[in-house]
Amino acid sequence: MKSLNKEILKDAANRLLFDMNEDEYDTLLNEFDAIQRQLNLIGNIEGVDEAVPMTFPFDVTITYLRDDVPETPLTQEEVLRNAHDVKEGQIKLPKVVG
Repeated sequence: MKSLNKEILKDAANRLLFDMNEDEYDTLLNEFDAIQRQLNLIGNIEGVDEAVPMTFPFDVTITYLRDDVPETPLTQEEVLRNAHDVKEGQIKLPKVVG
């Protein structure tokens, strides 16, 4: 695995549009070292490469599907009735992204 240093972390943070102070980069670098040591220990377990990855911790078997029940859709007036701010037949929302 490629070794990490502060410059790589700073570049990654910059690409994700945030920054940290030097102490936080030191802490993050130490955390990555601990994670890397743990991954190396796991990688040394015999037969780990043959293990099937687990995507969900429980066996789930669904052998049925619900029946579709056709219903009459709501009218636009019914949908907009409880909206706080309506403009031109649509719900007006506050700006979220700068």
